[in-house]
Amino acid sequence: MSAGNRVGGGRIVDRLPRPLDPFRSFKVKTGLLVVAALFLASLMFWVTARWPFRYALALAMLVSLAVTQILAHGMTSPLREMTAAARAMATGDYSRRVRSTSRDEIGELARAFNSMAEDLEAADRYRRELIGNVSHGLRTPISALSALLENVVDGVEEPDPARMQVALDQTERLGRLVAELLDLSRLEEGAVQLDRERFPVRDFLEDVVRQAVGPAGPRRVQVDVQPSGLCVDADVARLHQAVTNLVDNALRHGSARTQVVVRGRPAPEEGGVIIEVEDDGPGISPGERSRAFERFTRGGSTDGGTGLGLAIARWAVELHDGRIEVVDTVRGCCIRVTLPAG
Repeated sequence: MSAGNRVGGGRIVDRLPRPLDPFRSFKVKTGLLVVAALFLASLMFWVTARWPFRYALALAMLVSLAVTQILAHGMTSPLREMTAAARAMATGDYSRRVRSTSRDEIGELARAFNSMAEDLEAADRYRRELIGNVSHGLRTPISALSALLENVVDGVEEPDPARMQVALDQTERLGRLVAELLDLSRLEEGAVQLDRERFPVRDFLEDVVRQAVGPAGPRRVQVDVQPSGLCVDADVARLHQAVTNLVDNALRHGSARTQVVVRGRPAPEEGGVIIEVEDDGPGISPGERSRAFERFTRGGSTDGGTGLGLAIARWAVELHDGRIEVVDTVRGCCIRVTLPAG
């Protein structure tokens, strides 16, 4: 078995058959254990009726004890395995699992234990990924800022507008990282209230694009809303957050000549709205689309992103009872957000 699905301690004795596993009650198993011990003791007395009493008694006790040990071992094996797995968890090993073939209360406990172990293993993996991704995301802009400021202080470079713009860009990257971490914290808490209002889609998308691109950025984002008076009922801040992340994702993963189109259309559902962000970059392969909105999925990006942008966008859309998906396109990538009527 793989490390993530290792059962028990691996001892041969724990692999022995468990004849009482089909029974659903531990009390019934205990009763059968007593009956089996008495039956075998009586059988031994009958077989050895002509033996001296002390020999017959000794043999009956030995046979009963052996059968009792075999049956009781199978009944209590999950408890021993859980003890060993719990000790391993205390040292940071969450890969241990308990053999849960029993159908009684101990079997249910073993299955619950395995489920808990899987959750703890996922939480530990998530913590490690968070630390690694956040460290990577912080290290890149901090290193760039440090090198730039050291050169300015040492007189190697002049603090001209171009170099100060580089410093500002790195500072903004740090700000985005902190904002994403705060959003992730809210996502984990699950206690975000929506403040819905009705507003024009075109004005909203133009404001998103203006803030995502910046006054000095390249004009590579086109807004297309049909009909021009289309409105949506949503939380402005949360929807702004989602669409900004989609636009930023399209700009970062495309080439310098990538053209991004942000569309707004009525949804087939009465009163709903569809917002699409499409680019002509490398796109997302069909096999990766199911993972595109998971945390820390970077899609091969090496720009220092945390891999949280699309996950936060999905969270913001789902708060509106909407859905977000990667749809087929001839070239590049198209991410569609469908919002129901408020």
